[in-house]
Amino acid sequence: MAGIESRVVLNGSQVSYIGHDCEEIPPVLGRRFAHLATRLDLSFNKLRSLEGLKEFSCLEELILDNNLLGNDLRLPRLPYLHTLTLNKNQITELDRLLNHLAEALPSLEYLSLLGNVACPNELVSLENDEDDYQRYRYFVIHKLTKLKFLDSRKVTAKESLEAKARGAYMKVVKPRDGVVSSGSDSACDETPYTPLPQSKEPASPSGILTKCRYVYIGKHSEGNRFIRDDQL
Repeated sequence: MAGIESRVVLNGSQVSYIGHDCEEIPPVLGRRFAHLATRLDLSFNKLRSLEGLKEFSCLEELILDNNLLGNDLRLPRLPYLHTLTLNKNQITELDRLLNHLAEALPSLEYLSLLGNVACPNELVSLENDEDDYQRYRYFVIHKLTKLKFLDSRKVTAKESLEAKARGAYMKVVKPRDGVVSSGSDSACDETPYTPLPQSKEPASPSGILTKCRYVYIGKHSEGNRFIRDDQL
């Protein structure tokens, strides 16, 4: 315990525990510093869980950059928290995250999700473009109506109006890898198309001999010369 406390940096009401590769918040942080902290910096660790935040009920700012937080992250209700940064984590499901933040953080005004797959900007993938990112912004602003600042940009009045009008329809959805939109494997079938029925047996060079009788009943054709007298 003494070793953990010695690594904590305390500056007024700011508590920092940075770069110690912890996968969960050490319980001693809450017991020892929760009553002091309005700003908590836990960046550059390996956090996968936020259970240890329950005692930090007076937090106003929370920095969680460069951790291993995923879609299952859960925050306790923090009624005074206005600033949250989750840059460079492992969040892929935007809708799920925003629903949770809206419930747990009613005073949230500043949010940053850069470096997550859920934030479709060019830092994550070159396949993303400015249109993808702008749609993402409209969707987030629609979900979190009190936001004043998202990622690296201020939320403008124009964005707020657009988010209110159409933000619910701006979610960027892309098919998962390996999913064929047609829902069948026919696109991967390289067999050339033919209207003829497929034979189950390999083609055989042998011929087939059978009897077939054709009778012509017309009157004006060269074919009549091939009809026997007994067929007239």
